[in-house]
Amino acid sequence: MTSFEFFKLEIDRGVALVVFNRPPANAFSAAVYRELIDLADAIEADDQARAVVFSGAPQCRAWIGGADLNDFVGLDYQARLDRYELVNRANDRFMNLRRPVIAAINSHAIGAGMTFAAICDLRVAASGAYFAMPEIDRGTTSGGGAPFNRLFMPAAKMRELLFTGRKFTAAELADTGFFNYVVAKEDVLDKSLKLAEVIAGKSFEALEATKLCCNAVLGMERGEARRFAQEYSARLTAGADAKEGIKAFLEKRVPVYAGRQ
Repeated sequence: MTSFEFFKLEIDRGVALVVFNRPPANAFSAAVYRELIDLADAIEADDQARAVVFSGAPQCRAWIGGADLNDFVGLDYQARLDRYELVNRANDRFMNLRRPVIAAINSHAIGAGMTFAAICDLRVAASGAYFAMPEIDRGTTSGGGAPFNRLFMPAAKMRELLFTGRKFTAAELADTGFFNYVVAKEDVLDKSLKLAEVIAGKSFEALEATKLCCNAVLGMERGEARRFAQEYSARLTAGADAKEGIKAFLEKRVPVYAGRQ
């Protein structure tokens, strides 16, 4: 198992549990972003990992407490663009991880934390957690809310987040579609793991194809997206897992998938 400075990775029964631990606030530094890329590589290299749960160490003040502002001291225009290049590379790598990722948001998600939550596939949040995009209060901008556009969040609420920088409770954002579930803090990890265990029981090939299609079709015209997804579905239909899944359904039993072919 690969060891990391900021992340603990354990894989059990098909679920990769990641715990982010960078006290006191779990802030994302340049070093964290670089290690995030390595983490994604390690998860994807292990066929035992079929679903991912991303949690925060309970002793830290936040699930992800935003960007580490120590990185910003002395930054000029070009250095800021260089940091963005690293951030984009890390976030894109994790967003395109060929495994479903569940954000187990057991504490606050600020700035980069809320952005990272948005690139995960599912989100389970603690009812007492708060969420904010405070860049406006640092004299900078988080842009036009691009990470949230893929979730089709209401534009009015998204712009309130960006323009005010204020903290929103999970309850205040519950009707935006940002979360799958809002539960008590002590139930976040258990709920996330149960979701992951259900997902991990599916066909490996079907999971990978579904994740790829979910991301790829976002920027496509409807007809193109349909053809893209149907091409993957046709490939899967010809494979052993699909044949087993259909046979198991007809025989009224639980399918037994062989794994990667």
